[in-house]
Amino acid sequence: MAKYRLVLLRHGEGAWNKENRFCSWVDQKLSSDGIKEAQNCGKHLKALGFEFDLVFTSVLSRSIQTAWLVLEEMGQEWVPMQSSWRLNERHYGALIGLNRAEMALNHGEEQVKIWRRSYDVTPPPITESHPFYEEIYNDRRYKCSDVSQDSLPKAESLKDVLDRLLPYWNEKIVPELKSGKMILISAHGNSSRALLKHVEGISDEDIINVTLPTGVPILLELDENLRPLGPHQFLGDQEAIQAAIKKVEDQGKVKAVEK
Repeated sequence: MAKYRLVLLRHGEGAWNKENRFCSWVDQKLSSDGIKEAQNCGKHLKALGFEFDLVFTSVLSRSIQTAWLVLEEMGQEWVPMQSSWRLNERHYGALIGLNRAEMALNHGEEQVKIWRRSYDVTPPPITESHPFYEEIYNDRRYKCSDVSQDSLPKAESLKDVLDRLLPYWNEKIVPELKSGKMILISAHGNSSRALLKHVEGISDEDIINVTLPTGVPILLELDENLRPLGPHQFLGDQEAIQAAIKKVEDQGKVKAVEK
């Protein structure tokens, strides 16, 4: 019997997910498909009887919008929500805005996979000449963060994401979990992967093969020491989920030319 249960969710599809671009810290709303994914997620969680006491999100709109839509479908709009930059997507540095398939063509699929999925490889940092630099670093939401704007990352590996996420997990989320609250974390592909790596003890080598689809809830069942009682569970139609995982994995491959 699980002592604690936690639902982890990668936000619904965003506009740049659809365009296969590195979105990262650029603020994007959900696409029409992403809205449907979030709503369907809420319907499924409601049907399974989940009742949340607290929701954690990043400060990026697609994470927050997903949480709103899920709670609305569940009739739980009143549930308190807390947002932190520490749950943000991985900062992809100079790769932000670039198309993954085009990069695979130019740099090779293996290099793109390393940039996207490896644990300790950091992409080239963003510089002030980058077209989205000003948009990110002049954004008012980061004036409210717990570090100075000068200390915000300019590029991150998955290891860096885990390093900045862990204090928030340990100091904010874990105490709420241990108090008996049922928690939903609406985050991003890489902040969710980093958290899974920590909770499940996934190795540096194996984390490269962990892929999370958009809008699919993940159930974690933990013992009194917050150790998993089993592997994480994707909730929903398993065949559809596997197809969604393959779709994410294929984003980093050279696009086939239609004949």
